[in-house]
Amino acid sequence: MREVISIRNLEYIYPDGTKALEDINLDIFKDESVGLIGPNGAGKSSLLLHLNGILRGTKGAVKVLGMEIEDKNLAKIRQKVAIVFQEPDDQLFMPTVFDDVAFGPLNLGYSKEKVKERVKKALKKVRMEDYEDKCSHHLSLGEKRKVSIATVLSMDPEILILDEPTISLDPRARRELIEFLKELNMTKIIAGHDLELIVEICSRVVLLDEGKIITNGNPREVLRNRSLMELHGLEVPLSLRQQKITR
Repeated sequence: MREVISIRNLEYIYPDGTKALEDINLDIFKDESVGLIGPNGAGKSSLLLHLNGILRGTKGAVKVLGMEIEDKNLAKIRQKVAIVFQEPDDQLFMPTVFDDVAFGPLNLGYSKEKVKERVKKALKKVRMEDYEDKCSHHLSLGEKRKVSIATVLSMDPEILILDEPTISLDPRARRELIEFLKELNMTKIIAGHDLELIVEICSRVVLLDEGKIITNGNPREVLRNRSLMELHGLEVPLSLRQQKITR
């Protein structure tokens, strides 16, 4: 498999002196779905923000699609690595759904015809093709979440990063999002506390705590280890409790 992300000896200390990440070493490969789990404050969001240069390590190196995270590569990396934040309203700020989804391609200088093509393709992927003329802020949370994903898919990224994608969604919207993500054929990195989503979607899980990688492996093997989960403030997902649990 082709390596798309390589992280070596990454450390990050916030300006107030808080160490968010320490000695992170991780490789992610093309078309993998990787889950990042851990308690609040474990470093999940901090790690995600290093993958397109929003944050820069105090030391260590991050390489994405063969490019080092440095100023000369940022524009190209940010076209290829798309981050969907926890709050859809952080990404939806234009008058209509069409305008929100078109924002990225327009800023890349595409023609009006190409922009329309990309918007229609992205909205179709998230099953929101009939919502072009609606105001994003009048949509339900689940609909907003889909449109926020469409705003980055319109940039045709190779890597999709989602931070707590199912937070606050009702059961129907959560199930629709999970089914969509399962069908989406691209490299996905998903951080969050929804461990059932991790079990369903991810082929690998990385457990973080206190800014360090604790373990990295098969989701079912890691998540059914009760003592490991409890040690790091987590619980074995209900779907795995019926199976033999490692103590």
